[in-house]
Amino acid sequence: MSFKDKIDLKKLPKHIAIIMDGNGRWAKKHGHDRVFGHYQGVESVREIVEVAAEIGVKYLTLYTFSTENWNRPKSEVDALMTLFLETIEKEIVTLNKNNISLNAIGDIESMPAENRKKLTETVNKTAANDRMVLTLALSYSSRNEIVQAVQKIIESNKFTDKITEEVFSAHLYTAGLPDPELLIRTSGEQRISNFLLWQIAYSELYFTEKLWPEFRKEEFFKAIADFQDRERRFGLTSEQIKN
Repeated sequence: MSFKDKIDLKKLPKHIAIIMDGNGRWAKKHGHDRVFGHYQGVESVREIVEVAAEIGVKYLTLYTFSTENWNRPKSEVDALMTLFLETIEKEIVTLNKNNISLNAIGDIESMPAENRKKLTETVNKTAANDRMVLTLALSYSSRNEIVQAVQKIIESNKFTDKITEEVFSAHLYTAGLPDPELLIRTSGEQRISNFLLWQIAYSELYFTEKLWPEFRKEEFFKAIADFQDRERRFGLTSEQIKN
């Protein structure tokens, strides 16, 4: 029996975020260089995006490139930027076919000019799609996001002695997006790695030993089934939830 059969489609997490980890280790495991692993990782991205939209997930956010990733060897960074351009050019047809809109968060201005241009074009060309919002976290750092949110509030001349969670959230990159209910991380690592630190305050965390190129739809269904088996209490007791 597939894990898909165990999922209650009426109780899907509205927003799923994924830390896609393990491309390099997968490549080494199979006798290839790290770049080959990133290309294989794109196949997992394609499959997970399509199946997420198919079953009814409304928001999917992928940790694509962190600010720390700029410190990797230049050859790998250059290859990643090339891969990004190739992928986004190919996938715009698929995004529109599946009624998926593309969104991006992070320090987009630090990306190469050609990447920024193609990203902006794709975001604009898919803006009317409303089946699912696919958000790519690019040159992203949650700590930087939080610092910038504080700076924006100060500079907006709306700085008062009463800053609510709603006001603060409205100044984050993710303004307008619901907080993730489920955060998945592949590759066996059990850490957050500076990703959506504010937004995942009450997210359910799911860690899998699968390397990202190995993470396909059945693993995705397994993570959702696990999520649906959990009791989400938000500080309350089990008895309060049941009542």
